[in-house]
Amino acid sequence: MENKEFAFKGTVMNGFLMLFVNFAILVLAVLGIIYSIIQLDGSNGAQGGWLLGGSILLLIINTIMWCGHLQLEPNVARVTTWFGKYSGTFSKTGFYWINPFYGTKKVSLRARNLDAEPIKVNDKTGNPVMIGLVLVWKLKDTYKALFEVDSQTMAANPNAVGSDTKGLMNALENFVRVQSDAALRQVAGQYAYDDEDTKEGEPTLRSSADEINEQLEQKLDERLALAGIEVVEARINYLAYAPEIAAVMLRRQQATAIITAREKIVEGAVSMVKMALDKLSNENIVDLDDDKKAAMVSNLLVVLCGDESAQPVVNTGTLNH
Repeated sequence: MENKEFAFKGTVMNGFLMLFVNFAILVLAVLGIIYSIIQLDGSNGAQGGWLLGGSILLLIINTIMWCGHLQLEPNVARVTTWFGKYSGTFSKTGFYWINPFYGTKKVSLRARNLDAEPIKVNDKTGNPVMIGLVLVWKLKDTYKALFEVDSQTMAANPNAVGSDTKGLMNALENFVRVQSDAALRQVAGQYAYDDEDTKEGEPTLRSSADEINEQLEQKLDERLALAGIEVVEARINYLAYAPEIAAVMLRRQQATAIITAREKIVEGAVSMVKMALDKLSNENIVDLDDDKKAAMVSNLLVVLCGDESAQPVVNTGTLNH
């Protein structure tokens, strides 16, 4: 997309110098008016009339010249127009004077933060999830921000956008909020919430945060470039199942966790039973036939896999030494 922004190329003068000049002109105009009134009361009325007219004209010009002063802080710019035509962006920090007939609109180039409220989105598998994001953005292209998007209709107070920096930035923030909502819905709909409903290795909203955030930034950059906005950082800061299915999904996660834990317990119990049988056989502690081995394995598995403590039973008459 073509970059139409350029630096202001008009006449720029030191603000303090022009402040002194304007004060001097103001004093000269006031003295001229006073002297002309004295002349009108005297015998030289015609000369006094011309002097009065010139002094009043000089005072009007001086009043207009006062409007040319502007002060800029770091990361603040003025977009200038000459009777409706874009004349460049003035961003020099300090106190300056430019032609007062230039129209100027003040914009902020500082980073701004947007903490979007969580929205309900259907993930790839159709499950409703609540997802929110935090976004850091700043204005990069002032021409696009003012002339490519209709900030008047986006502002809470449209009449204030023309001259109020806060009104303009709030209008752009509304634009960012709407586009962020759309980008978040688009990205979230391409992934499942977790890996229980996907193939092994497939990225999900829970397990692939870096990939999701990177794609989210890319989508936001594409959408916000129209308004000259640069995305500094975008990341998901809230992720949960929607309330209507949260309880069901919690029970499913609990069941999955229990099954996983049981698998580990059984795996460890089998390993311990094998070790016990090997030690009994290698060290000739006791000679067990297949039936006794099966009974011993059953008892050990019950003890090792049970949730409650086992009650031991001492049997002294069934083992052959």
